[in-house]
Amino acid sequence: MSYKTVLVHVDTDARSSVRVELAAQLAARNDAHLIGLHAFAPLRAPPYVRVEMGEELARLESRAAERLAADLALQFHDAARRAGIAAPEWRTSRRDAAEAFSLHARYADLVVLGQYSPDEEAGSVDADFPEIVALQSGRPVLLVPYAGVFDTVGQRILIAWNASREATRAITDALPLLRRAASVVVLAVNAPQGAADDGWAPGADCALFLARHGVVVEASSDPAVDIDVGNYLLSRASDLGADLIVMGAYGHHRLRELVLGGVTRTIVRHMTVPVLLAH
Repeated sequence: MSYKTVLVHVDTDARSSVRVELAAQLAARNDAHLIGLHAFAPLRAPPYVRVEMGEELARLESRAAERLAADLALQFHDAARRAGIAAPEWRTSRRDAAEAFSLHARYADLVVLGQYSPDEEAGSVDADFPEIVALQSGRPVLLVPYAGVFDTVGQRILIAWNASREATRAITDALPLLRRAASVVVLAVNAPQGAADDGWAPGADCALFLARHGVVVEASSDPAVDIDVGNYLLSRASDLGADLIVMGAYGHHRLRELVLGGVTRTIVRHMTVPVLLAH
């Protein structure tokens, strides 16, 4: 298995160029087709302006959106050329961004999105955009933090393992990255104590599965004392010098995590390294 199609979100976000560069490098490394997708965002005009200007505002919006898309397309093609990609593909959509990416992602192997930045006052997407795409597309989402520099991604990988369906999807979807990694740690946090055949062992069964796929891997089982699992994972990623976290997204119902908090929510909001999410 390898990534043959990489889809990246291109917009006006200050970090858009960072994730485009990362997506281009991943596509080049995997000899994959690179697609840049831009979803048109409406101008943020007050309601009274829309009423007064009517069709004229719609025409202005359309012309401004097309000029912006043309500029972003040039930036995308420049990044692809620097990565050595001969024939990148540029797409635009007038759908809502989450809807557009959930659809286009179904024909890609990997989707590269950016973490929502609270500093982007007029961002083109909502705060839960990456989570919606991860939940609705059926494809792995590589989420790039809104801060930091990432010289490498996927050399030292931390897997958050809890023997769930979502975690299983994540490690399977991440295999092209895991095989190339210099080191992989399968981390089971607060693993339940049970029979030896419960599929945990803890994390050893997962590590053995990955080793059979040629992954250089070790297993670890840690208790999280006086700290929630999400923040413990971020702490361990820092300790290990990990440049990528691989994890399942929303093992519990998303509404429950929105209300009560959860591992996915913590990681998505406070991530310090890129995270590969799968649901």
